[in-house]
Amino acid sequence: MPPQRKIIHVDCDCFYAAIEMLDDPNLRGKPIAVGGRQEARGVIATCNYEARAFGVRSAMPTSRALKLCPKLILIRPRADRYRAVSKQVRQIYESFTDRIEPLSLDEAYLDVTGVGLCQGSATFMAEAIRQRIREEIGITASAGIAPNKFLAKIASDWHKPDGQFVIRPQEVDAFVKVLPVGKLFGVGKVTEARMHKMGLFTCEDLRSLSPTELSHRFGAFGERLWQLAHGVDEREVVTDEPRKSLSVETTFVTDLPDAATCKAELPALFDDLLKRLARVETRYRVNKAYFKMKFADFSQTTMELAATSPDLNTYNQMCEICHQRRHQPVRLVGIGVRFVIQHDDIQPSLF
Repeated sequence: MPPQRKIIHVDCDCFYAAIEMLDDPNLRGKPIAVGGRQEARGVIATCNYEARAFGVRSAMPTSRALKLCPKLILIRPRADRYRAVSKQVRQIYESFTDRIEPLSLDEAYLDVTGVGLCQGSATFMAEAIRQRIREEIGITASAGIAPNKFLAKIASDWHKPDGQFVIRPQEVDAFVKVLPVGKLFGVGKVTEARMHKMGLFTCEDLRSLSPTELSHRFGAFGERLWQLAHGVDEREVVTDEPRKSLSVETTFVTDLPDAATCKAELPALFDDLLKRLARVETRYRVNKAYFKMKFADFSQTTMELAATSPDLNTYNQMCEICHQRRHQPVRLVGIGVRFVIQHDDIQPSLF
């Protein structure tokens, strides 16, 4: 039998805001948020717990956040600084295991199965990781420890901030039984409301349905729901997740009236895309161009075309086509590329 997996999910607490308070201690104890400006239709990237007490949340429009918390201190993001701190956190992880799957700058899965440090205890390792992040960097992190990724991620949120929670193998069944369906990956507010109408509130309720019944009600997602409701998640910690795409977008201060004014904004976006593309590893090859347009009513449309490199004329054409689908003022435009991995070590075919 293979050894029981030991997965740690580490999530730095209010990461961007924590770094801002680290760099400027005068911000401590005050409601702060990192995000875009209200007049530019910005959104909140993250906020500290003082701001959350007013109902401010990530992904909330800045205008809404300022209404909830008029004294909110809004800070513009400093991406380079956040990446630098994320790299420091990663170095701490690497001193415990090389099986690391980053999900974003502030969170990652660690597979510590078979690691002999800290008496081989994943719980002790998580405590040591959090202590080093606190002492060496000056911010806090929370951790979840469990036999799989699904449960480890849920556990890391259980005792936030600056805490950790363990779900041992023998505790999985009892823990998952009472877990609300809204905690399951892929279950958003709409699906959760639909489940509640069906009388499905917990994973124990989901267990009353067979995989066939769940597939009938929820399509391809039904089988995955059955697995999660039983605490099953066979996904491995992926140490080198291939990049699938790269994109840039902008939200306009005022809605743009037509395709022509949208196209006038594309050169600046295109330059930004090229700069970011220059930093991508050479093993990635462009195989599609991607375009996104969001309208004044918040509906959106997207388009993809085969391409070997980004081309401004192609994005202009896609802009025209996308706008014709709705003929509404436009609040957001995004452009990007899709990748395939180029394997140099594969022997070419004779034909």
